Amino acid sequence: MATEYQYATARPDLVLATDLDGTFLGGSVEDRRALYNWVQAERSRVALVFVTGRDPDFISALCASGDVPAPDYVIGDVGTTIARFENLTLHPIAALEAPILRRWHGKPELVRTRLAAVRGLWLQPVPFRHRLSYQYDDRFNSDSLTVLDGLGVDILISHGCFVDILPEGVSKGPSLLRLLDHLKLPSTQVLVAGDTMNDLSMFQTGLHGAVVGGAETELLEATRALPLAYHCRAPGAGGILEAIRAHSLVSSSPEVQP
Repeated sequence: MATEYQYATARPDLVLATDLDGTFLGGSVEDRRALYNWVQAERSRVALVFVTGRDPDFISALCASGDVPAPDYVIGDVGTTIARFENLTLHPIAALEAPILRRWHGKPELVRTRLAAVRGLWLQPVPFRHRLSYQYDDRFNSDSLTVLDGLGVDILISHGCFVDILPEGVSKGPSLLRLLDHLKLPSTQVLVAGDTMNDLSMFQTGLHGAVVGGAETELLEATRALPLAYHCRAPGAGGILEAIRAHSLVSSSPEVQP
């Protein structure tokens, strides 16, 4: 079957599958510049996948600035969007999104109705695809989310202020594995990177991981026993550089300052 894989080489030496906020976009100016320049210089052998809770419009605007390398693929909306990225536009891969659409069908209105009366919880005013995302304040009690029991959705609480409602069984990690399988990319050359609990499923895939410095305590605890989830000292982009070297995934990488 034909593949949508479109890099300059038949197979990359490294697939960097990274969260954005606090991870690829985090860290010092120097570390971000070092990572971005290295990725750009090595695009013939380094593939870039954004795995993020952000929506398509945000990603397009981010890359339009020219300050951040554009990804080859995007897993957005906490795993519910799976797309190729070209000309600053996301092109959803229908074959990979079809099961997500089936699981989400009929759920949004039921979720909105059941959560409407929950104190301290409000819907974010952003048009997400195949999920709903809420914010909360100190009036919110997570026990109130039991109103969604039996609905066939997954609940993800992260950043100390967000609640994502996802189709059951759909999150960043499973969607990334499906993309890698679709593109026939070797899992041994993949590095996942993240800093919050909505990244946990990426580390649970068994892929090489970079839990960047400054990550949520809950994520640190949840990944402590995972052998390939490297806990970085440096935050953000610096942590990614540190993990690339620690896992020995490529023959050459930028120097990381201690």
